[in-house]
Amino acid sequence: MYESYWQLRQKPFDATVDPRFYFPGESQQAALLKLRYAVENGRGGALLAGAAGTGKTLLATMLRTMLGETFSPFVRLVFPQMSTAELMAYLADELDGSPQATCGGLNESVRRIEHALADNARQGRHAVVLVEEAHLIESCHTFETLRLLLNFGPSDAAALTLLLAGQPGILPILQRMPQLEERLGVKCLLRPFTVQETAEYVAHRLRAAGATRTIVEPEAIPILHELTRGVARQINRLCDLALLIGFAEERQTLGPEHFQAVCRELVAVVPE
Repeated sequence: MYESYWQLRQKPFDATVDPRFYFPGESQQAALLKLRYAVENGRGGALLAGAAGTGKTLLATMLRTMLGETFSPFVRLVFPQMSTAELMAYLADELDGSPQATCGGLNESVRRIEHALADNARQGRHAVVLVEEAHLIESCHTFETLRLLLNFGPSDAAALTLLLAGQPGILPILQRMPQLEERLGVKCLLRPFTVQETAEYVAHRLRAAGATRTIVEPEAIPILHELTRGVARQINRLCDLALLIGFAEERQTLGPEHFQAVCRELVAVVPE
């Protein structure tokens, strides 16, 4: 709606996993380096923790684009709130590439996974299983089953790398499961952006969308950072609405007072 007014090719603050919009913040780059190290060196598991909206999904997408064909299949589990049997059946379908019309039970799923990983290893490949929103897994039995997957493969290496991505609430869960926790070769924590990173993030997203001039005034950045606490998803939401309102008001740039007004409008929308 507002793209042509601001002379943009596309909306800069949409919830997208397009790698062009990835911003290499300090903690993001550190996490990406550690995760890539874990996968490429055949570590059994790794942890990516971060508050909601800090960019875990986009970071995982970047990791996948950086890994070569040697590290496949790359299985992404985005809905972990299922029974252990259902989760293992899903992984079996994804890893062996032949979804089954009927479920043969947990034992059958484990056998299928074992055979798929063995065949994958014989072809010189290393599988990756990413479990997103891992903090939502309620059953310790499910975590234990995931840990046992790391026992497949040669005696000196795992046939897959298990990546657990979730909110910080997963940390105390893992502390209560030392057998799984000790299999995590690296642990990464995404933090919100600093004020400087917020400025660079906004500028980067606007450039990636085609901006060729200043749209957000430098004086607005401290206010934007304060209102969003440096969380990428909150920055996206506020900036997207600010661009819309700025278009409606025929503004040339977006200043501090504009973001404050937009934020008040968001907060003020409550049920009667």
